[in-house]
Amino acid sequence: MIANAIVSLGPWAWIIVGIVLIGIELLAPGVFFIWLGLAAIATGVLDAAFDLSWQLAALIFAVLAVAAVGFGRTLARPSAQHDTEAASLNHRGESLVGRVFTLETGIVDGAGRIRVDDSSWRVTGPERPVGAQVRVVRIEGTTLVVDDA
Repeated sequence: MIANAIVSLGPWAWIIVGIVLIGIELLAPGVFFIWLGLAAIATGVLDAAFDLSWQLAALIFAVLAVAAVGFGRTLARPSAQHDTEAASLNHRGESLVGRVFTLETGIVDGAGRIRVDDSSWRVTGPERPVGAQVRVVRIEGTTLVVDDA
């Protein structure tokens, strides 16, 4: 009885299923059901335009669903720049190697400080006065190792 009602809807059944799937996406967001819903709506439009058999409509829906989910995954994938930023999040000091900075406090007994943007870094290296230019040569833990610029 329910099957007859669904079959009697024809292409509208696909469109209704698509709207229901998109509604599920709104209730439980996960960026997955939206693509299935769009594939179902597209199948309904194709079914209305070409009067497809139910077997062909189901096959078209399967192909469109796979394509739509694949397209959605590429849209949701973070960019390469974001990947490198996330990978270096806990290794910010490595990006400072090779750069030249001015000493905030002189290097006395092998230790001093430089200012990088809004943070202050501990540095080690040869004795230098306040204001001297130093180049970061490597990082050891949270300490920058510097030498003459």
